Amino acid sequence: MVGKRIAASRCVTLSGLALLATACHRKIDPVIDEAVQAGVADDHFVHAGEDYFRDMDNGVALSPEEVKGRNMWLVWSGGNDRFWDRMGKPTLGTFDLLKIVAPPPGSPLRRPTRWRWLGAVNEPCFQVADTPDPIRFGLYFDQRQADCPADPFADETKYPGVMIGARGTTFADGKTLPLGSYYGWPTGIVGLRLFPNPAFDAAAEKKWDPVRYYNDPAYYQDPNLVRPYRVGMACAFCHVGPSPMHPPADPANPKWSELNSTVGAQYLWSDRLFFWKPNEANFVYQWIRTYRPGALDTSLVSTDNINNPRTQNAIYELGARLRAAKPHARETLAGGGLDNAQFNQVVRTGWLTDFFQKPATVWTPHVLKDGADSVGALGALNRVFLNIGLFSEEWLRHFNPVVGGKPPSPIRIADARAHSAYWRATEKGTPAIALFFLKAAQPDRLADAPGGRALLAPQAALVSHGADVFAQSCARCHSSKQPDRVPSDVKTSAGDYLDGTHRWWRWTQSGDYQTQMRAIVHRPDFLADNYLSTDRRIPVTLLRTNLCSPLATNAIAGNIWDNFSSQTYKTLPAVGTVSVINPFTGQPAAYKMPGGGRGYTRVPSLISLWSTAPYLVNNTVGPFSPDPSVATRYREFQSSIEQMLWPERRAMDSELGARAGGLIDRTTRRTYLFVPKSYLLGLQDLLADPDRGLLRQLVNKDGDLVLGPIPKGVPINLLASLQPLAESKEAGAIAGHYHQVLVALTELKKALIMTKGKSLDDHALRQAFASLRAPLLQLSKCPDFVVNRGHYFGTAQFNQGRTADERSWGEEAPLAEADKKALIAFLATL
Repeated sequence: MVGKRIAASRCVTLSGLALLATACHRKIDPVIDEAVQAGVADDHFVHAGEDYFRDMDNGVALSPEEVKGRNMWLVWSGGNDRFWDRMGKPTLGTFDLLKIVAPPPGSPLRRPTRWRWLGAVNEPCFQVADTPDPIRFGLYFDQRQADCPADPFADETKYPGVMIGARGTTFADGKTLPLGSYYGWPTGIVGLRLFPNPAFDAAAEKKWDPVRYYNDPAYYQDPNLVRPYRVGMACAFCHVGPSPMHPPADPANPKWSELNSTVGAQYLWSDRLFFWKPNEANFVYQWIRTYRPGALDTSLVSTDNINNPRTQNAIYELGARLRAAKPHARETLAGGGLDNAQFNQVVRTGWLTDFFQKPATVWTPHVLKDGADSVGALGALNRVFLNIGLFSEEWLRHFNPVVGGKPPSPIRIADARAHSAYWRATEKGTPAIALFFLKAAQPDRLADAPGGRALLAPQAALVSHGADVFAQSCARCHSSKQPDRVPSDVKTSAGDYLDGTHRWWRWTQSGDYQTQMRAIVHRPDFLADNYLSTDRRIPVTLLRTNLCSPLATNAIAGNIWDNFSSQTYKTLPAVGTVSVINPFTGQPAAYKMPGGGRGYTRVPSLISLWSTAPYLVNNTVGPFSPDPSVATRYREFQSSIEQMLWPERRAMDSELGARAGGLIDRTTRRTYLFVPKSYLLGLQDLLADPDRGLLRQLVNKDGDLVLGPIPKGVPINLLASLQPLAESKEAGAIAGHYHQVLVALTELKKALIMTKGKSLDDHALRQAFASLRAPLLQLSKCPDFVVNRGHYFGTAQFNQGRTADERSWGEEAPLAEADKKALIAFLATL
């Protein structure tokens, strides 16, 4: 009966609208992208060969094909300007890339303060705009300096854009909306490119008011507002950063020679990106603030309803990483995964042909933090472009962006090939990106950086002993060079991944392994062609870091990235039961991890560790500074690595203290969930009578929906990681889950009505919401709230507070203080 009631009501209640209404899945008919709509074929998109960025990446000399790969990485957005223009709607108008690239006077997003406020990389050759641009519809774009050469990629005669809609229009007042280049115009921010909006027709131009666009929320929050431009995003936006080898003297005004294409956007503040005008009383803003600088939840758009910020990947030593995949990352493909491009299709001879064997075997890097990108290096590259909006005509129909509430379905590579010229052009170009990485993504050693040798000198005497400690405690995961003599029971256990990992781990604790590893680490060529990672997937029962990353569901069978994960990943065994902390009481609890791919984290590389602090997958261990100088990076490395090796020095929870075992992200003030009036138009007609009455109680005097107040100190992930949909296929489990949802929503309604119009302090508010704790915890898709825990290797915490499955990895003696200090000295040299 519970299941029948839900099926009958979930499309007409307020709770159903927010969480359940779109759960009914229906067949999706094919669509075509804007290029195909305009009659443009993929061969129209010729990948640019100008060596405009020659000074970047430490001045590495590139072949013509490698130049094309770098250009594609830095300026190709593949038509995703359509996608980013639409993201204002599910984010209720708070996210607006056009305001990021064209901020008004007084905004901290303006060029002089952009680096320290936002952490986005200012493009060389631009200066701040003092006045609005009358040609560009009264917007404040950075202005290109007269003494700089033209951006070759903006040349619409050589790279003509897609003629669709209003592009190429001259309006009655004489203003024009040009065709533009298919690479867009530079914006003054590396990785963001400007395109004419094809929807900006004469009617939209007549309604356009740049003053109201900057100043009037009723105007710029209107979901029907048509802006004159769309902003496209290249991979560079999340991967270009200040060079560790040639750091800019003035990060707000870098030179191309001071930037690197592959170090990752370590300084980007995602909360300030998604909220051009921050409001700390908005719960969603508090939620996005859990993304530390340099971290972003890449599943925020194709949401899996898990708050899961992860660092922007630095890309180093792709060749060594590929070679490391041979012993540790053999994967079997099936279904749509077989459609992924492989090197063999574009390279006929040489070592790159060794990573795919027909019909279905691939040896592959594990790119995503959970090891889910497991279909080959080219497939992983192609998925990156999808994830930033390529072929959004199709992609956005497989889920509800940002807000969720709709069962996701796989986007199929076969459909993209058949219906998207942008996809086909992207597939043609990504082999050149791989070639660029193979040449340019080289280690940045501290010894080679300005002043680096002087920083290393005081600890030089400790390095040899530190190498021994590294061989004993770290190299089993963090070296792609491993012993040749492997016991037969370790070699033959590859078929059972979890059992095989246990056997391998026990061997690494043996004297035989450590003797061999010490000899390897002390070889003069140890660092040469060493990825400093095995790229293995490590069970979270061993790693014990926050569970939200290994619980990610986007790549499991039948989900959005189904075609981009291997059958091997989809059938990984469940790792067992892990320990978590109740965020209200501090009491430990056990949580049984699901299988089917979840439960693992791939080993990160330690290359250039000195330049990449803070640490862990979410940048929660260690301090952050916006200063990219060598001295500051080294200071952050020292503080961060000490917190890794002395976990008691990590930040602790503001309420539970050390009982939490780490930091819990909580609301820092009383907050509300805001839904502007413009987004509620027509909602009344969809609601049942009881919910119409509730809605009227929850709107403010301006007609905006306001849910709250939410008390200060509430764990943010209690709401940010709620699971709205049943993910089981069993009828009983589905009915049980939706019963829990209805119980939680009923308690939420009671609490909201009880607190409406009352002046309650935070303690009283917490009491009012106390009944929600248990049902919301039951609905959490990630019940782990401690964000900076885990990776206790070499510390006393490795042996403490573990479940039986966590204890199955055995015990290890903690390192002595002197050993830790020597290890730090060695790690600084990597």
